[in-house]
Amino acid sequence: MMNRVVLVGRLTKDPELKYTPSGVAVASFTLAVNRSFTNQSGEREADFINCVVWRRPAENVANFLKKGSLAGVDGRIQTRNFEGQDGRRVFMTEVVAESVQFLEPRSANQGDRGGSPGYSGGGQRDQGNPYSQNQNQQRNNNNNNNYTRVDEDPFANDGQPIDISDDDLPF
Repeated sequence: MMNRVVLVGRLTKDPELKYTPSGVAVASFTLAVNRSFTNQSGEREADFINCVVWRRPAENVANFLKKGSLAGVDGRIQTRNFEGQDGRRVFMTEVVAESVQFLEPRSANQGDRGGSPGYSGGGQRDQGNPYSQNQNQQRNNNNNNNYTRVDEDPFANDGQPIDISDDDLPF
């Protein structure tokens, strides 16, 4: 049997971070996922999918994602039921995320909350932070000292004959 879900969408509100009595972090959020087709009036509809993530990833989600952030979720569907405040039985279906990917830099939608300097979300460069750009440029310069540029062909013969011994040939 298989229970696997992969979603990409935007958060409808800021994630809600809580801790269990034993101190385990749990974050819940709702992801708006566009449907791949339009309705009769030509508009795209979206599904609003409840997601929950546990432990350290929950803290990361709460710290780095907010309303409008683009995120990818990989997990499984889980159903549960409990007694609501009005005494009725409440059934809930949600995605339990095993991993959450931040799909855009934090600076892309900083709007009302300030971002942490240098945060680049998902390995992308933070375009709005000059310190981050200088640090990345220096890191790139240091890393390129021992490598050939991609567009330089190390096997280009420049019109000169290539001297290869018969002992070097594999056949």
